[in-house]
Amino acid sequence: MAELYRDAGNTFAEQATRIPADRWDRPGLGQWDVRALVGHTSRALVTVLVYLDQPATAVEVPTAERYYVEIAERQHDPAGIVERGRQAGAALGPDPGSGVADLLASVQARLATADPHALVTTAAGGMRLAPYLSTRIFELVVHGHDIARATDQEVAFNTPVLAHAAALAARIAVEQGTGPHLLAALTGRTTLPRDFSVV
Repeated sequence: MAELYRDAGNTFAEQATRIPADRWDRPGLGQWDVRALVGHTSRALVTVLVYLDQPATAVEVPTAERYYVEIAERQHDPAGIVERGRQAGAALGPDPGSGVADLLASVQARLATADPHALVTTAAGGMRLAPYLSTRIFELVVHGHDIARATDQEVAFNTPVLAHAAALAARIAVEQGTGPHLLAALTGRTTLPRDFSVV
C-alpha cells in the first residue's frame, strides 16, 4: 500500500509544480480557490505525518471503506473542512508547488521506516496504517482530478493507483448500501442520481 501511496503522491506533487502562478487564485472546488484545493489535497500527506505520531491501542476502523462511513457519521462541520483547506493552502507558502514537494519528501522519509501494520489514531478512530494510506490514495486521485479541471491541465495517475481509487469507491458504495445501484449503473442497467456520491 505504501508504494501505491508514494506513486499517487509523486503524481500530485508533479501536478502542483505545473500550476501556473496566475492560476492559484482561480476558483477551485466549491468555496475553495485553487490554492485551498491543493492545500486540502496536501492534507493527504500532512495527516499521515501527524497520525504516525499518534499511536492507537485498538482497531476501531478495520477498512478504508469503513473509514468513509465513520467520517460521514462523525463529521458535520462543512465550514471547518473549508477553513482547514484554506489554512493548508496558506501553509504551503509563497511557492505552493515547492511546499507540496517538501511535504512529500517528509512523508516518504517517514514511511521508509514505518510499520505498515502500525496502529494510528485517525479522525475516524484507530486504524492500521495500510488501510489509512488507502484512503489517502483515494483523496489524492479524486482531488488530483479536481485540480486538473480547475487549472485546465491534464493529470495522469498510473493505472494501479487509479484502479485502487476506483475499486475503493465501489467498496464504499457497498459499505453504504448503494452497491447494487452503482453496479447497475456501471453495467448500463440504470443511471445514477445527479447528486450520487460515496463521500
